[in-house]
Amino acid sequence: MPAVAEVMSTNTPRPAPRGSDLPTCPVCADSMVAAEASAFVADNVISYLWSCDTCGYGFVTKHAVKRFSCN
Repeated sequence: MPAVAEVMSTNTPRPAPRGSDLPTCPVCADSMVAAEASAFVADNVISYLWSCDTCGYGFVTKHAVKRFSCN
C-alpha cells in the first residue's frame, strides 16, 4: 500500500502579529520577550517597562488600546 505525504512549507508570508511587535534593545540589539512591568496610564493607553537582560538598559513604551463595541 503506497503512502502519500503532503509537505507543508515552513515559510510564513509574514511574522506572527505579536512576534513582530517585540522590541529590541537600542544599546546591544538583543531581542526582548516580556516586559518587566505594565500600567494603565490613561483610559486607552498602556505603558510597558522593558529591561534588557544582557546589558541592563531600561526603557518605557506606550501603546494605545482600541475599544471594542458590543452589538
